[in-house]
Amino acid sequence: MTDVVLGIDIGTSGVRIAATDEANTPKAMATAPIAAPIAGFGRAWQDPQLWWDATLAAFAALRLDGLHVRAIAVDGTSGTILAVGDDGAPASLGSMYNDVCDAANLAKIAAAAPRGTAALGSTSPLARAMELVGKGTRILHQADWVLGKLSGRYGVTDENNALKSGYDPVTRSWPDWIARTGFDTRLFSTVVPAGTRIGNITAEMAARLGLPRNTAIVAGTTDGCAAFLASGASEPGDGVTSLGTTLTLKLLSKTPVFAPDFGIYSHRIGDRWLAGGASNTGGAAIGACFSKDDIARLTPLLDPEQPTGLDYYPLPRPGERFPVNDPALQPRLTPRPADDRIFFQAILEGIARIEAEAYAKLGALGASKLASIRTAGGGSANAAWTAIRLKALGVPGKASLSEHAAVGTARLAWRGIGHAN
Repeated sequence: MTDVVLGIDIGTSGVRIAATDEANTPKAMATAPIAAPIAGFGRAWQDPQLWWDATLAAFAALRLDGLHVRAIAVDGTSGTILAVGDDGAPASLGSMYNDVCDAANLAKIAAAAPRGTAALGSTSPLARAMELVGKGTRILHQADWVLGKLSGRYGVTDENNALKSGYDPVTRSWPDWIARTGFDTRLFSTVVPAGTRIGNITAEMAARLGLPRNTAIVAGTTDGCAAFLASGASEPGDGVTSLGTTLTLKLLSKTPVFAPDFGIYSHRIGDRWLAGGASNTGGAAIGACFSKDDIARLTPLLDPEQPTGLDYYPLPRPGERFPVNDPALQPRLTPRPADDRIFFQAILEGIARIEAEAYAKLGALGASKLASIRTAGGGSANAAWTAIRLKALGVPGKASLSEHAAVGTARLAWRGIGHAN
């Protein structure tokens, strides 16, 4: 029998379970869909039972022959919350990560909160938690509730899920300013570091899922942190860039960075920090100029050894968040050469420069200096663009272990039973 742990990723549209060995190698994986959130009156709600039904369906599809499960950890969408009773039964629908907030509650937070908190913003989980007061006896994050279904403990959360609810990861406490909003933090769970063992699976659940009765249950993380961990990054200076519709980057650091003007805050993972930011450049900016067919035709013609010399700042529309905070910043895509190949390469070079400037900005704000880069998202398959990016970044590229958040959460499960990986 091969010892494995399970990482459960409760995503926006489905649940994925990954079984990994101590070397972080996936040994089994299964997925199941989640029904779409309930939309109405500008809100985004979901029946929590759908999360659990999808989790059970993923377990039913998971093949564990020859594998001995030692621990389970769960990640969930950051900022998704619900109210529950003493027995863990939902007392409200799930308020999703992108659900809007009551303006009056947002104003209370803005009046009391320091600028560095992650609890600010139009989708603040703390503001949405205020609306749930009086429904049930406790307010949980999505991952906490699924963890409770497995362990029978509904009063524990991790530092990463708690961050956007106002938790202070530096002092490792719920700060006093929250009381000035009128919200009682005793409605939230006890917070423990991500990767902390909180107990064992219940006997009933072990029998239902066909798992050992001594399977450890470990506090997990958010989906974004899990995706970073899935890459295999583990040392200060390790960066992970996601080349999707936008350009999202995360950097493991010895010190935290909190810069709300740039949308930057830091998650605590062990004794290190995960700082991140997002630029509006990326795939959407490319798509505004070229079709998929154009990109497929032009990509083989790229020549990373011959820079275009053009200084572009590709954006799909005016406005930028990071590394420049300017809601009126205009895209810069001129002069446009007659050769589409040169134009395309210049756009990729522009995005690479923005990426390099963004990591440099994190360093200037106090984060560890970028030392290596891993890449996720559709753009990672473009070898020529990778060469352009590595030249701009000036650091070596490393292969990612996995792009599945469940694999990253499994790393925390191993940590919870004493295996640092």
